[in-house]
Amino acid sequence: MDIIIIGSGPAGISAALYAKRAGADVMVISRGNGALAKAEKIENYYGLAEPVTGAELEANGIAGAKRLGVNFIEDEVVGVAMNDDFTGLVVQTPNRTCEAKAVVLAAGSTRLAPKIPGLKELEGKGVSYCAICDAFFYRQKTVAVLGEGEYALHEVEILLPHASKVMLFTNGKEPVVEIPDTIEVHKEKIIAVEAENENGMERVCGLRAEDGALTPVNGLFIALGTAGSVDLARKIGAGTENYRVVVDGDMATNVPGLYAAGDCTGGLLQVVKAAYEGAVAGLAAAKYARRS
Repeated sequence: MDIIIIGSGPAGISAALYAKRAGADVMVISRGNGALAKAEKIENYYGLAEPVTGAELEANGIAGAKRLGVNFIEDEVVGVAMNDDFTGLVVQTPNRTCEAKAVVLAAGSTRLAPKIPGLKELEGKGVSYCAICDAFFYRQKTVAVLGEGEYALHEVEILLPHASKVMLFTNGKEPVVEIPDTIEVHKEKIIAVEAENENGMERVCGLRAEDGALTPVNGLFIALGTAGSVDLARKIGAGTENYRVVVDGDMATNVPGLYAAGDCTGGLLQVVKAAYEGAVAGLAAAKYARRS
């Protein structure tokens, strides 16, 4: 496979269209409808004589890409990594592993975090959003993962070889995936992330449940919903800043073969901007794939 595009919104589909027309073999992996589908009415986009719903615009874009021969897979991406010989990129889902010469991140910029007292204040002080980035710092320590889906389970599995104990907290929700019996699951609602002073700095020390019980932990990893582009970028070591993926004029990240487009790069959160960046990323990725 030449190019894998993660996300089927305007950035992802635009990237797919331009890469396919440039002669690349292209696959789009998407969980399903994105933010565009939630738009009730769009009337500020070039070429629309009458307002359309976001769902209509999204469906039309996907249909056009399929007409050109772009392959589509409906699945949840939980990780992106270099392949074993560093000649390409590997995209991981719960059901498959796909390899490509280049990857375009266009899955939006979700950063879901519940409004739990202490959570925001302790980011970087025991609260993390990337297990593969920070697992090393929790060797032989007790950690918790907050979430209830495939993304959360993936983060748990990354932490298991490092931490002495890994627990999954669902914050009052039922898990939506099958959790192995070896993983301790806490379904109680969390009312606070507690801290203690460690060498002059406040650090996470436990999770306070609604019934008042405190579960001691050294770290808390947030993995709610599905992984957005910023989450995936962090996992492979791509530069991020203020919840956006850092890219150059070709929409390339600092990781060879990895590009990003759309809401995840920040700026104007509009279809026209996403489509433009997708076109740039698709062409640049196709050029990169030809050279690889």
